[in-house]
Amino acid sequence: MGGSTAASDVREQVRFYLLDHETPLGKVIDIALLVLNLVFIAVFVAETYPVSAETAALLWRAEVAITAVFLAEYGLRLYGARNRGAEFLNAYTMVDLLAILPTLAIVVFPVSAVGVNIGFLRVLRVIRVLRFYRFTDDADFFFGTIDDNTLRAAKLLLTVLVIFFITAGLFYSVEHRHNPGVATFGDAFYYTVVTITTVGFGDIIPVTAAGRLVTVGGIITGIILIPWQAGKIVKEWRSREKITVTCPSCGLSYHDPDASHCKACGHVIYQEYDSRE
Repeated sequence: MGGSTAASDVREQVRFYLLDHETPLGKVIDIALLVLNLVFIAVFVAETYPVSAETAALLWRAEVAITAVFLAEYGLRLYGARNRGAEFLNAYTMVDLLAILPTLAIVVFPVSAVGVNIGFLRVLRVIRVLRFYRFTDDADFFFGTIDDNTLRAAKLLLTVLVIFFITAGLFYSVEHRHNPGVATFGDAFYYTVVTITTVGFGDIIPVTAAGRLVTVGGIITGIILIPWQAGKIVKEWRSREKITVTCPSCGLSYHDPDASHCKACGHVIYQEYDSRE
């Protein structure tokens, strides 16, 4: 019984510190993971540029080292979870696993062992950028608590950057071997921004079917997600200009300050408002 209780306590501590934003250790873990995510993504971008053999080797070692840390974090999250099945199927957890699997596969199974070059799968590292959504799950951050409207604005900005970055990473992966206009991630990012924002200079165009598919996917995702996130902010701003009285007839809340009747059902509401003042 004692051993079982001790193991349970350890699991609870692991779970607590991986979710905690307030204690010194929890903050250190959050900040360290945030920095490692930024470095992991920076390594991916840097590897798309011409670098010396020594720099390329250094980037590879950094990628492997960070992947090892993320693997340990992934294992600890599963170990500390109250429901491991639910944690495994959690969207963030699946993203964590998919982002590190290509690097792990290259380390564990060399080309000579599997007979296939799986290096192209390393582009999946780009989806690690989705991991930043973990830090916007609630208004509590390691640097304090922010209001809901600021949190919504942060999510909107993050959504825009995520769409741009993932689309650019995938576009680079499928186009750079065939498209002379896409030599680096920077070229792909430039193309993605001017395309999704509908500027479309036309100096870079997709030359592969996969490139066109990635472009269409990025545009559709942007059309759906960005207005949806922005709508939440606009709705909150508008609601602040409304009277919070609820119509007793239909239950509609938030009415214009000069409204004397409910705009949904026509019931008189101004007496309700006056009685609350």
